[in-house]
Amino acid sequence: MLRLAALAFTVGLADSLNPSTIGPALYLATARKRIARVALFTLGVFLVDLVGGIVLTAAPGKLLIGLLPRPDRSVRHAIELAAGVVLLVVAVALWLGRRSLARRALPLHSGGGRSAFVGGASIAAVELPTALPYFAVIAAIIASDVSLPQAVSLIGLYSLAFVVPLLAIVAVLLIAGERADPLLQRCGAWLQRRWPVVLAGLLLLVGSALTVIGAAGLIHT
Repeated sequence: MLRLAALAFTVGLADSLNPSTIGPALYLATARKRIARVALFTLGVFLVDLVGGIVLTAAPGKLLIGLLPRPDRSVRHAIELAAGVVLLVVAVALWLGRRSLARRALPLHSGGGRSAFVGGASIAAVELPTALPYFAVIAAIIASDVSLPQAVSLIGLYSLAFVVPLLAIVAVLLIAGERADPLLQRCGAWLQRRWPVVLAGLLLLVGSALTVIGAAGLIHT
């Protein structure tokens, strides 16, 4: 359970450096009623990730596992190894495409007339089908022996880690108020230039650790 918790949190934290969520949050941080709007945007992202993970873990995932023999330790380690390899592939792809990705404009002006909550939920829902690190965590949870309440807590831990940068923006606004504007602008500029490299590095670390754990488990089973 502790290893799964560490996996869920570290992958969620690595995946949190996402311009599709941080960009709009930085934009909302400069708008009227910005604290409430960033908080609602964050809540929308969190709930979609949480509910989506619970549905996938409790329904189709458990159904598929139920159709198969009870997964033994070697199967679980194989899934850990596969999840680590997936994260490494994503890290390499981000590194190779870092220059073109950095040139893409952050969606700082998205949202239009939508509410902040609906905007956050919509972005999370659109990105969910392509969130490979997210599905890697879910696969590891499904293949484990944890109960449904434990699985829900692990999905919640990932979802919480994923919105850590958004919560940090809310905290900065609460503490610094209007004085936070220059800091937020610098963070936005830094994110635009560096996010592919930083995210690739984080996924490389997490993927390497998971690959080593899975491979070591297979060797010793």
